[in-house]
Amino acid sequence: MIFRGHAQALLSIVAATIGFSTIAADLDVGSAEALARKSNCFKCHDLDKPKKGSPPWKEIAAKYRGKPEGEARLITHITTGEKAKFADGHEEEHVFVKSKDQNEIKNLVDWILSLPDK
Repeated sequence: MIFRGHAQALLSIVAATIGFSTIAADLDVGSAEALARKSNCFKCHDLDKPKKGSPPWKEIAAKYRGKPEGEARLITHITTGEKAKFADGHEEEHVFVKSKDQNEIKNLVDWILSLPDK
């Protein structure tokens, strides 16, 4: 019986790893970074530390990763110009990502969500 429990746990780990590998294989990091540069995202965001009052992408990833609405929430944020809240309390309209291609936008968001925690 102990073996069966371990086998089920091992299968769960393998399934999760295969699922993650599929996501990672579909991710085009170079294209995501290129769209971020083209859209001037690095002006306000850094990978690891706050910049110009904006949260770093690793913090954003940690906040939204694994949440059912996380990806959709980020896509909405970068495509609608909704208000962005800054550390000092002021709000500004978020700049639109410079692409109408839903696959490029999803790839950018997937890249952000793939970033490891601090």
